[in-house]
Amino acid sequence: MLFGEHEQYLSRVERQLGVNLISRGNCLTITGPEDATGAARAALDALWERLKRGMPVGPAEVDAAMRIATGVDAESRGRALASITRPEAVLKTRRRDITPRSPTQAAYLKALAENELVFGLGPAGTGKTYLAMAQAVSLLITGRVDRIVLSRPAVEAGEKLGFLPGDMREKVDPYLRPLYDALHDMLPAEQVAKRLVSGEIEVAPLAFMRGRTLANAFVVLDEAQNTTPMQMKMFLTRLGEGSRMAITGDLSQVDLPSGVKSGLREAVEVLEGVEGAAFVHFSAADVVRHPLVGRIVDAYDRADARRKRLADKVKTPAETGE
Repeated sequence: MLFGEHEQYLSRVERQLGVNLISRGNCLTITGPEDATGAARAALDALWERLKRGMPVGPAEVDAAMRIATGVDAESRGRALASITRPEAVLKTRRRDITPRSPTQAAYLKALAENELVFGLGPAGTGKTYLAMAQAVSLLITGRVDRIVLSRPAVEAGEKLGFLPGDMREKVDPYLRPLYDALHDMLPAEQVAKRLVSGEIEVAPLAFMRGRTLANAFVVLDEAQNTTPMQMKMFLTRLGEGSRMAITGDLSQVDLPSGVKSGLREAVEVLEGVEGAAFVHFSAADVVRHPLVGRIVDAYDRADARRKRLADKVKTPAETGE
């Protein structure tokens, strides 16, 4: 179970960390550069601990263990890898058990469990929305909330809802499709359909939230960087008795018209330090999609940094006083 079928997990570790692994019975020999062998051993120890505790190990968990082991120094590896071996961090849904794949994801799940309002901020692929929805589904199936409300602002590439064909449901469904996809990853299709009809799960654009008070619900707002300050304040004040709210977004990907401030950015500035509100910041190191996504995010970050350096060097006469 640790090595994988035909030792595919060992091959994965060898390929990504640049080490050689030789197994004989229940003994495994690791050779290679000192830091790489240390990372490989720490990752495999953490995966073995998961198995001993009855937690699953698959390709995603193997990649997560290696990413964590190589992302910190040798002294911090044990503490960092403990985040993926704690049984209390497991979220149970009908279709799968979901566990954190980075220390930041573990901190995010802890924040979601302990706070009424949580902001998940960072690049695509870090699991912000997926984990928030997993927490929502887990609370719903255990009866700790009565319903889930999922929402997104309908802002995409300048296209207007009125220009799309169909009735209102058909117009907004393309914007909400990522939320449906995550739901089907956690619940059987028939349960998703049944709960959508009964109202236990509601997926709606942000514009439909005005005037409502959402009690005993887990509310998730995705793509929150595309809200205006007025929309964000409206949404935050929908929180009712017994409810929790998760707000996710990436402030580097705002699609609002030029000159319009992001409501998410303002909320981060205004609510920092407010009791009951938690902020978790993800980085490219937390990207858990295809490894290429992490490299893409890094490349864009470097390009943004270069543009900023050039902009700082090139000043207008008015700015320089000349």
